[in-house]
Amino acid sequence: MIGRIREILRFREMVKSFVRKELRTRYKGSFLGFLWTFINPLAQLAVYTIVSPYILRVREDNYAMFLFVALLPWGYFTGTLTGGCGVILAHSSLVDKVYFPREILPLAFSLSGLLNLCFGFTIVLPTLAFFGVPLTGNILWLPALLLIHAVLCSGISFIVSAVNVYFRDLEQIIGIAAMALYFMTPVMYPASLLPETIRAVLSFNPMFGLVLAYRDILFYGNPPDWQTLVYPAAASACVFVFGFCLFGRLQRNFTEIM
Repeated sequence: MIGRIREILRFREMVKSFVRKELRTRYKGSFLGFLWTFINPLAQLAVYTIVSPYILRVREDNYAMFLFVALLPWGYFTGTLTGGCGVILAHSSLVDKVYFPREILPLAFSLSGLLNLCFGFTIVLPTLAFFGVPLTGNILWLPALLLIHAVLCSGISFIVSAVNVYFRDLEQIIGIAAMALYFMTPVMYPASLLPETIRAVLSFNPMFGLVLAYRDILFYGNPPDWQTLVYPAAASACVFVFGFCLFGRLQRNFTEIM
């Protein structure tokens, strides 16, 4: 594993090139292009600001921002989970003809999602201030959360991109699984609404603790609760190592299967 990581580092310029390509192609052909990176979160905020008090009749104070600070990180997770499936197949001609560490493709896809999330936070922070949510020094925890989040999403990207080469139905199954996970993660609701036993079970999902941590530092202005953050950090590292090793094993037959 160490040898493969060193080889990827030798191809770091290629990683940067693929990240730039992913960011460019994300909105390729659209009139506003890269501006959609900023328009999308603003549009989501406008929708939830209107919908939450008048249609959903949610009683949570400042619910639009309560939801917004969790929705962006969730978008990075689910985008990697669903979009990562097709990364290898989309570059099948390149994988067939050119030698390079194949891990670069899912890694670059995950990192482009991370950058997109960071661009989204440039909208979130001033918007929080505009809606009267005080920003505290605990926002300095944000890079640590982003690191844990990126490790988790990279590991997932390794797994789904490699398995999907062998099992093409995975993409459809993951779409359904992502929808189920959304409702099992406290994105739309406070975790305190869950019975203790249900919460204990759902906490095995690493995104459960990560969403709570994002909300703690951005919405409540508190430091992250270490009791709920230690597990996502450890689980993310395990998912990354497992995904990296699984990808290394499965990639040996990519060219024959594609």
